[in-house]
Amino acid sequence: MRKLLFFTLAAFAIMACNQSPRVESGVSFDEVLASRRSVRAYDASKSISEAEVRELLLATQEAPSWANQEPSKYYVAIGEEKRAAVLEMVGGNKDRVANAPVFIVSTFEKGKSGFFRGMAVDELGDSWGAYDNGLSNAYLILKARAMGFDTLIMGMRDTDALRTCFNIPETETIMAVIALGYRAQDPSRPERRPLEDVVRFF
Repeated sequence: MRKLLFFTLAAFAIMACNQSPRVESGVSFDEVLASRRSVRAYDASKSISEAEVRELLLATQEAPSWANQEPSKYYVAIGEEKRAAVLEMVGGNKDRVANAPVFIVSTFEKGKSGFFRGMAVDELGDSWGAYDNGLSNAYLILKARAMGFDTLIMGMRDTDALRTCFNIPETETIMAVIALGYRAQDPSRPERRPLEDVVRFF
């Protein structure tokens, strides 16, 4: 009995020594920041699944928002019919994003961020909704890069056509269309302004 107990404990000890802590694979946050680009040419041979888009959009819900209102909404064109329709609504970017497999329309609900009991708390009003939507979109594009995807946030878009296409209510402001896919080539990195031009310490 003692021998059996000894060998059992020894076996557990060996297994414990051989098991290393689970390490998540992937790039560091700094690498995500350094490699993210506004991509204007996509690989037509690569697709993105609905499950992957769902994982991506779950990350946007971790973004901060005014009083945790979460005003951002997303409408995903992943089927060919809707994707082709959106492609006609992005102005001069059409040819640049023609091969992107997914388009995401980003909106925010009016009268939530920047409001208390139905009244704007300062002169910005619904601009706080746009601010929160920008934060949410930042999480989206960074999570996309961490997953190996690329994005382009497009401000040129036909608001009325998008509203009709996705039945977006008038209570939401349409902000942008975001192309999602895989880069066909590595874009160059534009030079950034010197930090001294944009930061002041006091």
